[in-house]
Amino acid sequence: MGAGPYLEFEKPIAELEKKISDMKDFSIGSDVELSSEIASMQKKLDKLRTEIYDNLTRWQKVQLSRHPKRPYTLDYISAMSTDFIELHGDRYFGDDNAMIGGFGMIDDQKVMFIGQQKGRDTKEKLFRNFGMAHPEGYRKALRLFYMAEKFNVPIVVLVDTPGAFPGIAAEERGQAEAIARNIREMSRIKVPIVVIIIGEGASGGALGVGVGDVVMMLEYSWYSVISPEGCAAILWRDPVYAPDAADALKVTSPDLINLKIVDKVIKEPPSGAQNNLKEAAEYVKEAILSALNELKETPVDILLLDRLQKYRHIGEYEE
Repeated sequence: MGAGPYLEFEKPIAELEKKISDMKDFSIGSDVELSSEIASMQKKLDKLRTEIYDNLTRWQKVQLSRHPKRPYTLDYISAMSTDFIELHGDRYFGDDNAMIGGFGMIDDQKVMFIGQQKGRDTKEKLFRNFGMAHPEGYRKALRLFYMAEKFNVPIVVLVDTPGAFPGIAAEERGQAEAIARNIREMSRIKVPIVVIIIGEGASGGALGVGVGDVVMMLEYSWYSVISPEGCAAILWRDPVYAPDAADALKVTSPDLINLKIVDKVIKEPPSGAQNNLKEAAEYVKEAILSALNELKETPVDILLLDRLQKYRHIGEYEE
């Protein structure tokens, strides 16, 4: 896993990793042969890591989706695409650095990338507004959807947001209208749309760019109408109940496959995408190309009909 930061449930792994590192340093500095002891400890570490990650709770998966080192949209684009050209502005108000988009190549397939972008340090987090887009971000995305349609280029959306920005200025500029318009127009765009939740997929902030022919999510991502903390604050008046809310909302990939809200779960490297961007990006790339190869054979009228039916069938329940 490497040097931190570690989440709370990862601390037993961190402690064992430190012991192995200390033993290696001691054996080098003192010429004492500890290879068998180190190998034994490594096996113990591998077993512990498997046990922990095979039994994560929903809340722990939510925490993992927010890991400080988890790859963001631009990380995936850089790892799996060449010649990415970012495009800016909504042609109404301004540019939104929380929403990025532009043309790029995946092998020999040209695509239009759209996605939210978070920041690493404080300066970048503020610049990217923590991945929470304003109305101009959604209008920029819509402009790029139309551009992709004009040039007959498929669209790839990478979703990673705690939600659309809820500030007063965003509401004054029509946040709800911008999201609603995107949802409507994405249902009509006449090119294939592949959506992948790579981290957080929260509320209308995710759905505002999340209507697609194929919707996938990474193994340790989450997708829901509201964050567990937000749900807990509403139902229990205390965000400390977020783990209970995560269970009630069923936000994780196995849940959403069972509910038929997403079409596929993309496997992550052991212990999460933050430990091996190259491997994670390869999985995402394969999933995108596979989906596009199937979709490109579908006539446009059937594509749009299937897309509409997909969303009409979400929300089955029993009384």
